[in-house]
Amino acid sequence: MKYEFTKMHGAGNDYVYINCFEQDVADPEKLSIVLSDRHKGIGGDGLVLICPSDKADAKMRMFNLDGSEGNMCGNAIRCVAKYVYDNDIARKDRLTIETRSGIKTIDIKAKDNKFISACVDMGKAILEPAKIPMSCGGESFISQPMTVDGKEYLATAVSMGNPHCVIFVDDVDSLELEKIGPKFENHPLFPDRVNTEFIKVTDKNNIQMRVWERGSGETLACGTGSCAAVAACVLNGYADYDTPVNVHLRGGVLTDTYYKNGTVIMEGTATKVFSGIIDTNDID
Repeated sequence: MKYEFTKMHGAGNDYVYINCFEQDVADPEKLSIVLSDRHKGIGGDGLVLICPSDKADAKMRMFNLDGSEGNMCGNAIRCVAKYVYDNDIARKDRLTIETRSGIKTIDIKAKDNKFISACVDMGKAILEPAKIPMSCGGESFISQPMTVDGKEYLATAVSMGNPHCVIFVDDVDSLELEKIGPKFENHPLFPDRVNTEFIKVTDKNNIQMRVWERGSGETLACGTGSCAAVAACVLNGYADYDTPVNVHLRGGVLTDTYYKNGTVIMEGTATKVFSGIIDTNDID
């Protein structure tokens, strides 16, 4: 089967994008595994389908490296917005994109009709364990003890459409993420698995972050993860409400603001890398 595709990234979080306004994808779960392979395929953190929607300007479906379908991806949705804007699917300053986590509103920043960046209303941070979901009760899970591989951590759990576990550390660079990431991802506290953000606070307006994403492993950036991390920073007293925080990731910088009403706004760029046609019959 031949597919036209576009490779894009947001802060280094790269996906293969297929325009489903123009072509159909019969088995996206399998295709994501094939196309995302960095040695035998195109290479990326997964596959994103840009689809028609009867509720919004477009619909985003995103699939991880292992073929599982995710609910939401903050970096991917900026790339979808750029694609929709640049390709005249909906060329307007405010776009709506349907996701499994609801309809998201994206404000486009452009100059001379060229996309520069996007501000995404990521919705409200969800703190109730039952809604994250977690296998524990209570109204929130903020700075609570969590034992992983025999070591106790203080964890803050937040959902931004995807479940996140935020851990504050003294040094993100020395973490053995390949070793501890899967232990967090599959912890029994999180029945649907969890994305884990490891955060070093530089000051009230800057943090460093590494992320282990469920179904994909370590990625250079995670948009919903950066939003969860900033919310966790505010909830733990490291940052302030209504104040932008720069999240420094291995792939770039995202700027997120957690408002007193619970809403998180994320701003960042989106970059097209290349486009092409791939015949999956040619892939081993």
